[in-house]
Amino acid sequence: MDVSIDAITNNIQLALAPVFLLTAVATLINAISGRLARSVDRMRAIRHSINLGEVKDTAILRHMNKEADEAQIRGRLCTAAIFFDVLSGVFISLTVLELFFFQAGAVRSLQTSYVIWTFVLGLIFFMTSLSIVLAEVVYAYRSAGWNTPKKTNS
Repeated sequence: MDVSIDAITNNIQLALAPVFLLTAVATLINAISGRLARSVDRMRAIRHSINLGEVKDTAILRHMNKEADEAQIRGRLCTAAIFFDVLSGVFISLTVLELFFFQAGAVRSLQTSYVIWTFVLGLIFFMTSLSIVLAEVVYAYRSAGWNTPKKTNS
């Protein structure tokens, strides 16, 4: 095992390079959590108005029920994106640990295929999360209340 300062510095740099990807994972989780919170709050507000009987117009009531259902679907999409983002973080963290132990010489039997697989799986899960976020954003735009019915005077 090489214990020179250059070797130690190189080992630390190699093991910490994927940590920058973990920053992106954490940032995405934060952004998705905000979208999830807004979606859940909107769904609760709509359901609360419906349950209080504040809305009498059937067209508006139908529209509000549809909007609440769409908010629920958006919430499910956000939850799925967070799930895959967390999986990505776990696999990238495993990569960091594997690289550190491998470079430090603590584990001699570690095969490079483990490092490759954990890193690749981390990236695949991250891309899956990004794809779900894109689907949620497109769905949110398409389900926005552009055609909200006007209240009729009855």
